[in-house]
Amino acid sequence: MQIKLEQLAEFIDKQSTAFVGTLDDLGYPNIKAMLSPIKREGLKTFWFHTNAPSLKVRQARANPKTCLYFCDTAQFRGLMLRGKTEVVNDDAIKTGLWREAFTMYYKGGALGGDFILLKFTAETGRFYFGFDSDDFVVE
Repeated sequence: MQIKLEQLAEFIDKQSTAFVGTLDDLGYPNIKAMLSPIKREGLKTFWFHTNAPSLKVRQARANPKTCLYFCDTAQFRGLMLRGKTEVVNDDAIKTGLWREAFTMYYKGGALGGDFILLKFTAETGRFYFGFDSDDFVVE
């Protein structure tokens, strides 16, 4: 299988859910379903919103090694990206990525509540489709 990065980007954009894997204090993986990224920069950088006191924020701060998984269950295709997550609490970035629809999750708005961002930076990936899989480096 020959991977075309632009096709993987389109695949990601069609998914409504991303699965985020962090590591707990004992080194065990914890997988959480999250809404799709609010911003994507190629296959390299993904921005997610979440609540500041959440478990995934604590885990990302303690150990930034993270993976993302996107899947299409109808066609049994999956994309895993491995990399690192940074917790971002910068007011300018938060304001720039804020959407009015987020008020249902964060009553205090972009700056007055527990709205916080996770910035995932991919290093490698693996795509599965049609009984075949390919590993690749994200540049």
